[in-house]
Parts: sequence; structure tokens; C-alpha cells
Amino acid sequence: MPKPKGRRLPGAGLLKGLRVTLKHMLQRSITQQYPDEKPNLPPRTRGVIALKEANCTVCWKCSRECPDWCIYIDAHKETHPPASGGRARAVKVLDRFAIDYALCMYCGICVEVCPFDALFWAPDFEYAEYDIFSMTHEKERLEEWTYKVLPPPPLEVGAEVVLEEAPMAPAGPSDAAEAPAEVGGPPLTAGVRLTSPPSSSPAAAAPVAAPAAPEAVSPTAPPPATAPAPPAGERHEVEPDQETLDRVLAEELAKGTDRRVAEGRARSAAIRAARKKAEG
Repeated sequence: MPKPKGRRLPGAGLLKGLRVTLKHMLQRSITQQYPDEKPNLPPRTRGVIALKEANCTVCWKCSRECPDWCIYIDAHKETHPPASGGRARAVKVLDRFAIDYALCMYCGICVEVCPFDALFWAPDFEYAEYDIFSMTHEKERLEEWTYKVLPPPPLEVGAEVVLEEAPMAPAGPSDAAEAPAEVGGPPLTAGVRLTSPPSSSPAAAAPVAAPAAPEAVSPTAPPPATAPAPPAGERHEVEPDQETLDRVLAEELAKGTDRRVAEGRARSAAIRAARKKAEG
């Protein structure tokens, strides 16, 4: 037969709980008062995936590699007339880029496979919705998160710098004879491309030949070929319009927009205004 348990004093559990409470009540609190205090997240935090629409070329690599099929892309083709002869240029224009975060498992494959750096990890995590269908965010919302992407951390002290390797070409006996080794120079590794040739190399010491005299042009000869003009759809870098930048920034801050998002919107509007002035 089991032994009868001893009688416990009434309120023993209450006293035990109060003892634990008194023990921790006098200690320093380490709880962060969220949402009044925002967490200081590291740059590589996997919060949300942001889209830089200007870098997207509609290659569909991210949507094809996504294991959850939660990326939706729609696009169409536009034909731009050539600037000076030749064929017309077909350009893909992005119509829709959406990510369903109700399906996304934050594996980061889309960020890794993007060849044009159009997808980034942003540390923002406050994008909850009351409806599951509202968890599909379009490219406008994804573009806003781009302004919150943190810069990468600096390299650690003593980190090894990886040299860029060039494709190795088959070298024959004549090449080895024509390229003598530099006396006293550093040893070269096969397949490593130098960024700048040494000053004592034979190519640098060789004299530069004088330009040949121009030949007489026959009146019946065809005109010389000129350099091709830049494509019609190419964008040139312009300085942001300062007046538009200050105005849009003040308007966004007055609405209560986050500082980074407001600065990003103001800079985009200022660049568009500067391009319109340059074109017109």
C-alpha cells in the first residue's frame, strides 16, 4: 500500500510563489519595453524581403527557385525604336512583383539567386495584418522596405581578401618564351589576375609608336563609321532636385512616415523631377 503523504500547511504554495517574486523584484529589470523601445537589430537580420525595382530585369529566377511559390511576377514587353539604325530593342517592363508572406518561410533563396541585386533582407518585422489575404504585399510596399536595409558590417581585422580569378588560357611554348619573368618581382599564381601591371614590366617599358598619318579620303569612298548613339531607353545619372527633395521630405515627415522611408521617397521624387527638367 502507498504511504500516506504528510499534511502540507495551508498556503504553502502561495508562500513559495511569493518567495520567488520577492527574489526577482529587487533585481535589475532586463525586459525591453516594446513598442516604446525598438530593438537594435543587426544588419543581417532576416526580417522581411525588400525589392529594388530599378534593378529588377524580370528574369523570373527568384520565382522559379522559390520552394513555396510565393512570388508573383507579371510583366510585358515594350519595343523601343533604335537611336540610329539597326534593330528595335525589346525591353521587359515589370507590372507586378508581390510576395505572399503567409507562405514565405524566409529561406532566403530568392535573395541569393538574384543576379542583379534586386532583393535584400531588411530588418523590419512589423507588417502583421488582420486578414491573411492582406499578407500579399505588392512592389510598392516592398520598395519602401528597401530604404530600411542596413549597410553591411565592416570586415573583421585580419580578414583574408579573396583575389579575383581569371579564366586560364592555354599557354604554348611561344608564349612562355616571349614573356620573361620579372627579376625581383613577387611570384605570380596561375589563374590570378592582377589589377595593375608592375611598372618594370616589358609592356610598360616599351616605347609608344607614333600615330600613322591620315590617309587621303576619296570623294567616292563611303563616310567613316561613327560611334553608335546611346539607346533611347538608357537613363543618365542626374543630381536630385533639391527643392523637390526638401518639399517631399517635409510632407512625408508631417504625415508621420518613418525617417528612412521619407528620405527614400523624397530622393526618388527629386531624381524624377531632375530627369524631367533635363529632358524638357
